[in-house]
Amino acid sequence: MKSEFSPPIGRISQINGKCISLIGNDIDTDRIIPARFLKCIDFNSLGKSVFEDDRKTLKGRHPFDLEENKNASILIVNSNFGCGSSREHAPQALMRWGIKAIIGESFAEIFYSNCLAIGIPCFTLPKKSIQKIQIYNDKNFLFLEIDLKNSLAKSQDLDFQLDIKESSRKMFLSGEWDATSTLLENENLIKNKFNELPYLKFSSN
Repeated sequence: MKSEFSPPIGRISQINGKCISLIGNDIDTDRIIPARFLKCIDFNSLGKSVFEDDRKTLKGRHPFDLEENKNASILIVNSNFGCGSSREHAPQALMRWGIKAIIGESFAEIFYSNCLAIGIPCFTLPKKSIQKIQIYNDKNFLFLEIDLKNSLAKSQDLDFQLDIKESSRKMFLSGEWDATSTLLENENLIKNKFNELPYLKFSSN
């Protein structure tokens, strides 16, 4: 787990990082962050508990425990990743471990939306391409450069045309995914609208 956490803010156009592979279909949100951790009052402690039960079962052999995967930030997964319950804690836990982008065969819709809301782009590739990356990453150090503007991922030996929803791509490039920053940037518009609303105007009498 990373010693420091800095959440993404504003426009996201480039993500560079080491890859970590997690092989298996239908990995659900309960495996990503078990239900007993949902009673936390904030998300800051979730990173150390990501895949807690799977990691205990594998006794140090889980990808998120391997020394060579320390400081990885691009997660490579298979199909229907993030299925199950709609808990927003799942992408929050991944982000606080250090994940900045996910590339997979497919994603559960609510998980995808929860990732979008906190600044984690989710890209898709065909099954053969994902397997190619996972096999390569198992034998080599894979560092990918992701260009959101052109939906490209490349390394020294590999390059892929990524798929991402056009609406999502535009939100990352414009920064509109970041609701807090968008509100702060439009403070004057909010104040003007506030002053226009008749039911918020109080009589001095």
